[in-house]
Amino acid sequence: MDDLLRPVVVAPMAGGPTTTALVKGAAGAGAVGFLAAGYKKPDDVEAELREMSGIPFGLNIFVPMPPAPDVEALERYRRLLRPEAERFQVDLPPLRLDDDDSFGAKVALAETYAVPLVSFTFGVPERAIVERLQRAGCRVLVTVTEADEARRALAVDPDGLIAQAGAAGAHSSTTDPARFRGDSTAEAVLAEVRALTGKPVVVAGGVMSAAGVSQLLEKGASAVQCGTAFLLADEAGTRKAQRDAMLHGTYRKTVITRAFTGQPARGLANRFTETYSAAAPIGYPAVHHLTAPIRAAAARAGDAGSLNLWAGTGHAQARTGTVADLVGHLMP
Repeated sequence: MDDLLRPVVVAPMAGGPTTTALVKGAAGAGAVGFLAAGYKKPDDVEAELREMSGIPFGLNIFVPMPPAPDVEALERYRRLLRPEAERFQVDLPPLRLDDDDSFGAKVALAETYAVPLVSFTFGVPERAIVERLQRAGCRVLVTVTEADEARRALAVDPDGLIAQAGAAGAHSSTTDPARFRGDSTAEAVLAEVRALTGKPVVVAGGVMSAAGVSQLLEKGASAVQCGTAFLLADEAGTRKAQRDAMLHGTYRKTVITRAFTGQPARGLANRFTETYSAAAPIGYPAVHHLTAPIRAAAARAGDAGSLNLWAGTGHAQARTGTVADLVGHLMP
């Protein structure tokens, strides 16, 4: 798999920031980018795959999460969100507990198009799925956040792992959201995972410079995955409200929150995280669906205080420019 990886991997950023232009630009600059299948309809994923012929790239797929542990807590949270719905004049949807994000269809697309690199987030796919993809010519990576998750992932014999630190922006791939604190560094989680396997390990979390990339490669990483570093890329589909907030330094710290989706995620601390983080239950994707109309309305209104401003701990170092420019700043 090392023949497909590059020192810099552009992370899959679901919900808009990742575009085909971003992934193509990464390939042209000597990096490798991942398309984000999360939240998209299979037809839309397929349309993106058709654009990728002839370049190294990856596709990230969400593994369906276990059922929400406390449905009543979700109902209470729904009631708590009513003032937000009224604020933006939108309807709160009923609880949706059965969304698997078209997992089977997206795996089938990765197999059909023989996607060079396929990564999984939020859990470990079945061994049979890993074998199917490998027979199709795909190299499979599973995202983990600590040693026990790495052991479970290695049991299905993937081609490699993505070691995601708590410093990373957006959703954590933790399978233990109740205990997740987001305090691990890229160097620490890399060491923890490398101790378990000789397979390639891509490390992610808080890296914003060529020096940071070099340090992790020297520590044994096969590649370093960066997302926040590309949020302001010309080719990224990052919402204008988030771009403006990052450029102007409106929000200066990040927090781990379940307020927007029910799964721990790191983003810029704003009015919404301060108001709802303490009350937000575990329950992805049910909470994601509850807050979706609020977030969409906030984006239309340019209200960054009510948006999920996903970003890692290095957000203040994010640069503007083409993806090629940004890759150049990260290459060792």
